[in-house]
Amino acid sequence: MQKVFKSVWFLSLLLILIPSLISAQTAFPKLSVGIEESTNPSDFVLTIQIVFLLTILSLAPSILIMMTSFTRLVIVFHFLRSALATQTVPSNQILIGLALFITFFIMKPVINEINKTALQPYLQEEITQTEALKRAGEPLKAFMVKQTREKDIQLFVHLRGAEAPGSASMIPLSTIIPAFIISELKTAFQIGFLLYLPMLVIDMIIASVLLSMGMMMLPPIMISMPFKILLFVLVDGWYLTVESLVKGFV
Repeated sequence: MQKVFKSVWFLSLLLILIPSLISAQTAFPKLSVGIEESTNPSDFVLTIQIVFLLTILSLAPSILIMMTSFTRLVIVFHFLRSALATQTVPSNQILIGLALFITFFIMKPVINEINKTALQPYLQEEITQTEALKRAGEPLKAFMVKQTREKDIQLFVHLRGAEAPGSASMIPLSTIIPAFIISELKTAFQIGFLLYLPMLVIDMIIASVLLSMGMMMLPPIMISMPFKILLFVLVDGWYLTVESLVKGFV
């Protein structure tokens, strides 16, 4: 009993002394965030620039999706997976990753032009931030105009109530971006329809064969899926699909 009492007393003493020992020997950092008055106007401008940069970084995924080839690619890949009826194979992570890297491949000339005409001169302090943003928007605008149907551009110009611009360079980004998005959606759905057609023919053939054999309780999709995969592999479907998508942006 005495041993138990001594053990409890010793542990209690340690619990009391350890915090004081740690506080005496260890200096913990203190982090504080506050707002102070500044006498230099440039400090306030720098703060606004940091907030603007953080806003741009938070919107970067949306910019990547809406202003590049990513939208068309990822929609077509999802249509392809649905046509093959492979459920979650390939997974969403694989399809999004593939679409992302192909997007970088397609957008590389645009990225290089932005780096050459806007980013590098800005880093070398040859142009202002406003001029750099203006120059960076020109290659993106040219890319989107090239892929956007004239009908879609006219729609948003009309909805805005503005006059028809004389050239594509006069169209603001706020008009081109939504026109580009709906144009990409239509193109992606057209490609998805073409991908579905051969797979639909296989489904109809398998369903007719099963019905003629009296096997009405057997789901046709269980029999047609291996044939779809076999056909897709034999014609090298991924090669043809990616080749067609990339050439569509050239």
